[in-house]
Amino acid sequence: MAADPGLINLQSTIEVNYWCQALNCTETHLRNAMLAVGPLAADVRAYLSR
Repeated sequence: MAADPGLINLQSTIEVNYWCQALNCTETHLRNAMLAVGPLAADVRAYLSR
């Protein structure tokens, strides 16, 4: 589980793995989504579901 369920921390391998699994995406897609919309999990989820 992420330390802060509302934010994605790319500095933690454990969190990156968690969010990739939770959002069903690759690390590259996760990083690109965060560059586009920031670290808020809800924003990243919405971006990836487009």
